[in-house]
Amino acid sequence: MLQLAEHALSKPARAVSDRAHVVVTSWGTAGDIRPFLGIAAGLQARGHRVTFLVSPVHETLVKQAGFVFRPMGTNEHHQAAMDDPDLWDERKAFGVVWRSLRPSLGATRDLIAALPREDRCWVLAHPITLPAAAIARTVRRDLQIVGAYLAPSNLRTCHDPMTVGSLRVPAWVPPAWRRWIWRQVDARMIDPVFLPDLNTRREAVGLAPVRGFIHHMQGAADLSLTLFPTWFGAPQPDWPSPVISGAFPLHESRVGEILPPELNQFLADGDAPIVFTPGTGHRHASAYFASALAATMRLGRRAIFLTPHREQIPSELPDTVLWQAHAPFRALLPRAEALVHHGGIGTTAEALRAGIPQLIVPFAFDQFDNGVRVRELGVGECVKASRASPRRLAKVLGDVLSSSSLGARCAAVAEGFAGDKGLDALCGELDDALAVLRRQRDRPAGVAPELAMRA
Repeated sequence: MLQLAEHALSKPARAVSDRAHVVVTSWGTAGDIRPFLGIAAGLQARGHRVTFLVSPVHETLVKQAGFVFRPMGTNEHHQAAMDDPDLWDERKAFGVVWRSLRPSLGATRDLIAALPREDRCWVLAHPITLPAAAIARTVRRDLQIVGAYLAPSNLRTCHDPMTVGSLRVPAWVPPAWRRWIWRQVDARMIDPVFLPDLNTRREAVGLAPVRGFIHHMQGAADLSLTLFPTWFGAPQPDWPSPVISGAFPLHESRVGEILPPELNQFLADGDAPIVFTPGTGHRHASAYFASALAATMRLGRRAIFLTPHREQIPSELPDTVLWQAHAPFRALLPRAEALVHHGGIGTTAEALRAGIPQLIVPFAFDQFDNGVRVRELGVGECVKASRASPRRLAKVLGDVLSSSSLGARCAAVAEGFAGDKGLDALCGELDDALAVLRRQRDRPAGVAPELAMRA
């Protein structure tokens, strides 16, 4: 919940001067961009102007959604990361991401500096781009920054559930030990990778060095926003404050988008299939699809393999298995028996909305934590990718498909989506919270917050 001294007071109607130029920054695959498109649409409907600062590979996606696009980095930087198999190694993945991002540490600052001084502006940033947004304050001291967290594990916590990569820290581990674990992760895996480049860039613009990357990243924003509901990730006492608890801003299919004829016919020709995908950005998933094919044959089920990278798919597929480069989840998943996937937060949310069982096969990033939460919600299971042999995959998937209690729980969770916060309400909260923070920042010294707001 948002915790601000003035938030309970009534808000005046928004004037034209309240409208802002919102710069949205993110990094990653399309799954890391689409949630921001939904938020941006809500902000634009409220009168704000929106510019996306993202990788050039997402230019078409951004422009088709009706937003201004500015490049962050180059295609070569992005493609080098996507082509690196270490991107899907839980210990090496963040280093791959950072090598792609570090040439663009000044991009947010350059864009903010080019905006008219009379325009009010603020930044909506993916967590990994928050340090670059903080650097932009050197050209605009009044710049407000909102950190948008797509998944619970993006926000570090010492409270339960606590996951460190594929490690699920048991609930009985005391707080002191938990803090020690995070210190070891920072000292051995995070700070040596991120801090040298970041502090070099900060020094170049006259900023003091930071001592801890995660602490700096989570402290850079004026306001944090979770892009998931509280029933999926409850707020924790050690999360940054203030924070607005949101909902899954699921990407909606374009008007008129339907399933391809070949896929539609396959669905009509037999029993509901199992859908397998390692995510659109995964280019090193040959072993995953080989295990998926073998497990499918063991179970005697039909299947759909989703990936834009055909070279990952076994060259010979039986008639019971169909490969597709893309398919709109909202149209496909209600007609599927289950979804087996990498555990990306957007894909996880789509399966939750569709009310179908899921088996998560995580590789890196937030995927392990999302798998833990799916299991604890009672809507699926989780098998680490390195352990997803055909035999194990078939066994766990068979258990998932045969569980009547799991199916009932999936249906209950899907029904709960109707009660989640809408984007319009979320964007309204965001507008109001930023206005409160501006008034708190600008009020005369010694004046109580309530008086400053009424003045």
